[in-house]
Amino acid sequence: MAAVVAGKVLDVPDFPKPGIVFKDLMPLFADGVAFRQVVDGIVSYHGAGSFDVVAGIEARGFVVAAAIAYATGVGVVPIRKAGKLPRATHSASYALEYGEATLEVHQDAFVGGQRVLLVDDVLATGGTGAAALELVERAGGVVSGFTVVMELGFLEGRKRVAPREVHALLTV
Repeated sequence: MAAVVAGKVLDVPDFPKPGIVFKDLMPLFADGVAFRQVVDGIVSYHGAGSFDVVAGIEARGFVVAAAIAYATGVGVVPIRKAGKLPRATHSASYALEYGEATLEVHQDAFVGGQRVLLVDDVLATGGTGAAALELVERAGGVVSGFTVVMELGFLEGRKRVAPREVHALLTV
């Protein structure tokens, strides 16, 4: 899996601001064969019966979450940036490597005790992941797994989401 992801990632220097090297996974998503391998690999790792719903973190996490949900016949829940959801929400703010942000999820997004597989494209500093994990639990879900396509290990995001385990297809 790591080789599949590594072969499709593009580095974009100075995005979204000078000094940041953005890891662009869009070429991976655009390659049908590679994308299928990624989705199948995640499903295989977690086991199709180990979760009841998939939650994807805006925006690229939506792409992966929707594919996993479709492949396993479960629903998908978006965890969105602030102000994008139309009903009552839970919110969590956090620091990014290049600023601050807030995520939200509908208060009724999960049935109490529903097992949730949380998915995102990249784990960097862990702020986004930690906020999303908190939101799943506040909305009544039980986190059954947390998967990212790529982990930027040098930013030590795992420490921020600990004691939760992180499944990363590629760590750089």
